[in-house]
Amino acid sequence: MTGVEEAFGTGDSVSDALIADFNRAYAELTSPGAPFAWTVRDVLGIPTRIFDRAPPNMRVIWELAGAKGDAEYLVYGTERYSYGDAAARVRSLAHHLRDGHSVGRGDRVAIALRNYTEWVLWYRAITSLGAAAVAMNSWWTGPELEFALRDSSPAVAIVDGERLERLSSSAGTLALIVTRHDGNLPVGASRWDDVVDVAGAPARLPAAEIEPDDDVGIFYTSGTTGPPKGAQTTHRGSIHNLLNLAFVRHCGNAARARRLAVQGLPRTGEDPGPRVALLPVPLFHVTGCTCVLHPVTATGGRLVLMHHWDPAEALRIIERERVTTFTGVPALSRELLRHPAWGRTDTSSLRSMGGGGAALQPDLVVRIDTSLRHGEPVTGYGLTETTGIATAIGSEYYVAKPASVGPVVPCMEAKVVDADGGELATGRQGELLLRGPNVIKGYLNQPEATAEAIVDGWFRTGDIAEIDADGWIHIKDRAKDVVIRGGENVHCAEVEAALHELDEIAEVAVFGVPDDRLGEEVAAAVVLGSGASLTANDLTAHLAGRLARFKHPRHVWFLDEPLPRNANGKFLKRELRERLSPPG
Repeated sequence: MTGVEEAFGTGDSVSDALIADFNRAYAELTSPGAPFAWTVRDVLGIPTRIFDRAPPNMRVIWELAGAKGDAEYLVYGTERYSYGDAAARVRSLAHHLRDGHSVGRGDRVAIALRNYTEWVLWYRAITSLGAAAVAMNSWWTGPELEFALRDSSPAVAIVDGERLERLSSSAGTLALIVTRHDGNLPVGASRWDDVVDVAGAPARLPAAEIEPDDDVGIFYTSGTTGPPKGAQTTHRGSIHNLLNLAFVRHCGNAARARRLAVQGLPRTGEDPGPRVALLPVPLFHVTGCTCVLHPVTATGGRLVLMHHWDPAEALRIIERERVTTFTGVPALSRELLRHPAWGRTDTSSLRSMGGGGAALQPDLVVRIDTSLRHGEPVTGYGLTETTGIATAIGSEYYVAKPASVGPVVPCMEAKVVDADGGELATGRQGELLLRGPNVIKGYLNQPEATAEAIVDGWFRTGDIAEIDADGWIHIKDRAKDVVIRGGENVHCAEVEAALHELDEIAEVAVFGVPDDRLGEEVAAAVVLGSGASLTANDLTAHLAGRLARFKHPRHVWFLDEPLPRNANGKFLKRELRERLSPPG
């Protein structure tokens, strides 16, 4: 725990002093000539703040990681890879992609795997060539996977056995490389063991030219009125997200050191050594990929992967691997802290707990702060479209203002606007807009959606926020019709469109209701046509095979009267939510 109260007392004046300390360190670290100084440059026609010391692309990070030799890197069950082992495999895979499939700059390679070690190795190999990794949601059904494959047109797709079974009837002529599968393969498909040659791995990666604004990944977000959209993340965006994560840590440390020095107190805490991160969230999201995989690799840490979320197993891993960092949606942190085994598990190695995907409730911030012996709560606000964090805060600074998601990170600009796009004053609520080098290039094959979402470089988040007098951001609500279920975005219109395929349904409104574990659950209010009959099980059966299970409504109400609407004919979902939400 941070021990703010014990060391410095309590009250608003202490909180104000902590925030002032952080903001002062922020200004110093970003001043001209400082480690995180930035300069405005033209990026794709937009004046953009760029870190002066930013590496040009992610390949630089991967090559530096390969020099870490015997240090442990990847852990999955009984499998363990050192940095040297991983680098050899990455070089072998990269040469196979180039020589066997002519993959190079501007191409795409799909990854449809669980959080296996192969995901990490393929991702590094693909992006080292200047190709883009298409991160496929492993929870998708066959039709959802097939849509993304058609949309992204990859040169190759890397799949595991589970995903292969979903694609087996319609993989067509797509080149496949298959792992974790002992059965028969489609004609022309290759096995993992046949394409990776550690002993014969070349000494270097294939040569590649990579520009900062080349695509590094395609991360699919749920579509608001149709299929998912492929967000095009760039090398520049990934590098800046990596540096922003480092900045937040350095800023907090610098502010704390100054405060302790002024008070004549020694610096607190001990060096925990290399970061050991437990990853319970998917690598196919930017949280798992750009906010955990990237920084762990860049800092020479160890990444521990889980097959699926299990709080008891997570606690065993934390104790066995001496995990220092736990990053996930708030529900996972809450489940760990509430688990009966928490009190008898050695969690003293944990230095941070939190993450993103949904807001940490203020009570959870305090619970983490008081439950970790040497650790602190951390949070970051961001979206797929910002390649990771747009704001972040942790430690005593987060405890001082737990309702905030922190200040906007360096190089990112933020403003709050009204319905007409006019910028609002400090303390006023409106839609949050963000601009910076880590805003995506656009949505793959969807210029109209790109133009609607990104205007003059400003990304419309769809979140209602206010910026306070300290420049810190508070997320109040969301403008977009979306449910955030355990970190997964579920766009209501997509679910409504699938349900409207049932002729029995006259009206349907899909919305989110509070859920203690997941933050929100998907709910639906349904009005049936005259004489029609349906059950909640009928809806589930209809959606099976059409939409991933996390998009299925858990709560369904069949109503006898028309759904409430406003003057424009839109359903009043807030009214439905307040009237129908289950207790607790």
